[in-house]
Amino acid sequence: MSDSPARISAVPAHLGWRLLALVYDTVISIAFLFMVSALSLAVKPDHRPVEPGTPAALLVFIAIWAVIGAYAVLSWRRGGQTIGMKPWRLQVVNAEGTQPAWRALLIRYAVTSLSLGTVLLWCLFDGQRRGLHDLAAGTLLVRRRT
Repeated sequence: MSDSPARISAVPAHLGWRLLALVYDTVISIAFLFMVSALSLAVKPDHRPVEPGTPAALLVFIAIWAVIGAYAVLSWRRGGQTIGMKPWRLQVVNAEGTQPAWRALLIRYAVTSLSLGTVLLWCLFDGQRRGLHDLAAGTLLVRRRT
């Protein structure tokens, strides 16, 4: 990748860098989980937790998934990285090394989350260290050079 305003100088990020970023982002995701859970308690007239296996529990689960997804997709779209990716200089780019489209980022999040992250293991076999979610979305996670 060349140094230009639209492109960055970087190398594909290996699984270890991805996992380090994931640890940081897990802490942020837990905060979102608490936020949605607190809101679900606040909107119920009796302020009691939803019962497992009910439609309300499914709605809370979908809300948590959507809020965490919004965090990830908006972060990737705004600067190519989540808070957890910043310390490690990781960035999501498209095949040309520029900002991916909204659709690609939504696909990336959906595939990753619905697979419970197992798509990351493909990084160990792919020459460009892409996960299956990157292949599905046409994205690449890179580590910027200083």
